[in-house]
Amino acid sequence: MAGSYVALRGGEFFLVGCNIPPYQPKNAPSDYNPERSRKLLLRKQEIKCLIGKARQKGLTLLPLKVYTKRGKIKLEFGIAKGRRRFDKRELIKKREAEKTMERTLKSRG
Repeated sequence: MAGSYVALRGGEFFLVGCNIPPYQPKNAPSDYNPERSRKLLLRKQEIKCLIGKARQKGLTLLPLKVYTKRGKIKLEFGIAKGRRRFDKRELIKKREAEKTMERTLKSRG
């Protein structure tokens, strides 16, 4: 599910970039594509609410988990806000500092 997201196309929501292997590999059709976009089934009220939030600047819909319930596959997704450029720089600095600390501790021990 890493790298996948939920996209709005023509008033409908699709799961994009998610690799879903066949449930029964031996019974899968020969032209089965695990990388294709999947249409999500939502209620009208949910669609209206999500369209407003998805069109806001900087908000993205990301899948959180997939589970089964009563023979149906369910997808739970949330709304996320992307990092700004200065946030990314701070994150990179923290990672580098942690790496250097680990290296010095390994070299001493």
